[in-house]
Parts: sequence; structure tokens; C-alpha cells
Amino acid sequence: MRIFVQVKMMDWKWPLLALIVIHGVFWDLATGSFLKNHLHSSFIQRKLSGREKREIQKEILSILGLSGRPRPASGEKLPSAAPLFMLDLYHAVASEEEEDGVQGVSRPVQTSLSTQSPPLGAVISEADTVMSFVNMVQHDRDAFYQKPYWKEFKFDLTQIPLGESVTAAEFRIYKMRSSAHHFNKTLHLSIYEIIKENTNRESDLLRLDLQDIMAGDEGWLVFDVTAASNHWLLNPKYNLGLRLYVETHDGHSVDPGSVGLLGRRGPRSKQPFMVTFFQASQSPIRTTRATKQMKKRQKKPNDLPHPNKLPGGSDHIHLSEGRQVCKRHELYVSFHDLGWLDWVIAPQGYSAYYCEGECAFPLDSCMNATNHAILQSLLS
Repeated sequence: MRIFVQVKMMDWKWPLLALIVIHGVFWDLATGSFLKNHLHSSFIQRKLSGREKREIQKEILSILGLSGRPRPASGEKLPSAAPLFMLDLYHAVASEEEEDGVQGVSRPVQTSLSTQSPPLGAVISEADTVMSFVNMVQHDRDAFYQKPYWKEFKFDLTQIPLGESVTAAEFRIYKMRSSAHHFNKTLHLSIYEIIKENTNRESDLLRLDLQDIMAGDEGWLVFDVTAASNHWLLNPKYNLGLRLYVETHDGHSVDPGSVGLLGRRGPRSKQPFMVTFFQASQSPIRTTRATKQMKKRQKKPNDLPHPNKLPGGSDHIHLSEGRQVCKRHELYVSFHDLGWLDWVIAPQGYSAYYCEGECAFPLDSCMNATNHAILQSLLS
């Protein structure tokens, strides 16, 4: 199940662990199929208690590596480019899994505002978390200044959990159709990492990627900035941003704005942003939490009404001959009920499920037990 979330500093973070789109994040909260947006017809929904809600909120935030729920700025009517990209990514992955025959997939509603086809294939398959970042700062040296002309962009990567490994990073900028003056010209676009800013001379730069385009082209341009992303994660204080240069085929510097490259003053749905793909690793939050839970189970095994009991649930199973065997029970988590729809973009909720009942030994053949389960029952 995947969840998409929005966080303010990083416009989006989407781990592929629960396909949950949060304001800023793409996450996969558990391997398996997408969550259903409806309940099973035979399932009578039970409202979660306050304690259950808090437990589930803590669990999801911990998995996402967040210390608290994001609080996006209110009053923004038009969606910005980064969230739209994350929704496009959600739709693309959902469609791909549906085509592959994944059961229980609820096809997302397509958005009318689209960035461009998100990167699937190897980039997505190697990542379990995708974060997008809004441009925080922009400096221009345009036609009012001396050559060479450029645009600078900066992205705050400090909220990324420690230990995450970057598999890929992209800088995306929108290009409008150029004026007639440049229309048929070939343009050379180069993106650089700013290594050091100097007072009396040009900054020290490291070229990351380059592209040749026609001035009359229109659409999203994607640059590989993986090296810069890795550098900034290891040394945050050296994050001086990115710089974009545009030249003609004969080497003349061109003002990026004059050929239609949009910056912060462009429409919200076409503003530049950065996307970073991460490989799964246990964050300190998850590790600490898992350790604490294990110690708690070891110290106080008798405090729980049942080893597989849903936290906070009513104990309707009694130690008697009529006790039920362990099986999976329905549990639907609604982000609306959790009060999270202001930052969880998609889906509306998911089927979490939980185990309840007694695992008696010997395990009956009808339980279709695995060898691991049989060994576990013997050891316990």
C-alpha cells in the first residue's frame, strides 16, 4: 500500500511503502497491492477509538520517518508543480500495477493538471521513497546584468531522515515556447552544482548535466542532479544550490527567462522543483521504536490481553473452549477520520487488517500453515 504526503519544506515525500500521497512525499508503507478505497461488502465498519487513532497515527508517522504530522500552508488554491508531479507518479504506478494484474487496486481519478510522465522502470523499482522539493531561493543574472546570464535554485534537503541512500535525483524546470527571435535556434542548457561562492570572481561550479533543445520547444525539462543530492546529504552546509546556464550553438550566453525557462515568478503549476529517489533504510525513528516495542514485549508479556490483539480494541475473546483460532480481521484506516486529509493527498484510506485469535498446536491442515509458522508454534 502506498501513501502520498505533503510536507511544507519538501513539497512532497512519497515512500513506496503504502502508496500514500502526502503533501511532499510518496511512500510504500507495505509491500503488496494498493489499498482499496472502499470497504468489503461483508465488513461492518467499526469506528476507531481515540487511543486506536493515536496508535495508528504514531505508527504511520514513524514509518514515514516524521516526528509529527506536517501542516501545509492553508489558502493556496492552485496546486503547485511538485504536488502535481507526485499525483502523476501515483497514477502512473497505480496504472502499471493494475495492468500487471494486481488485485484490489482502486484506479485513482486522473488530474486535469499534469506535469509530465513520471520516471518509471529502473528509477522507481530501485527506490522505496520519493521526495519532491520546492525551490526555496532563486537568483537571476538576466539581461540587466553582465554576461554570462544564469538562474540559481536552492532546495532544502535537511528534513530527509538520516541513513537514506539516494538512487537518483532530478531537477525539473518548465520551458515555454520561445519568442520568434530565438524560435529556430538550438540551445545548450547546462545545470551546475555551486561548489563555492567567490567575492571577486565567478563561483566554482561542477557540471551535473546538459541538454540540447530547440528554442521553440515547450514542456518539462529533466536534469540528472544525483551527484549534488548525494553531496548535500553528506555535507548539508555545502548546499549552495544549482545554477542553470543557456548558450547558443556558437557559445553566446542567453538569458534563461528570454527563452521561456520559468522560475518562481511563473504559474504555480509550472514552477521548478527537485525530485529525489531513495533506497530503503531504517531511520533512527523506526529503529528506536522497534527496539522499544521488542523490549516492552519481553518485559511485560502478560500486560497484553492477547499477543495479536489490536491495541485499544475490546477484548471479546475469552479463555474458553470456544476461543477462536487466529485469523486476519478487517480494519480500514480512514485518513478523514484521522484528520489528515489536509496533508495526505491520496488515497482516502487503506485496509490495514490485523491478526486476532489463538494459534493452537498442532496446527491443523486447514490452516495452511507455513513451515515457519509450525516451527514458531513449536518454539512457543
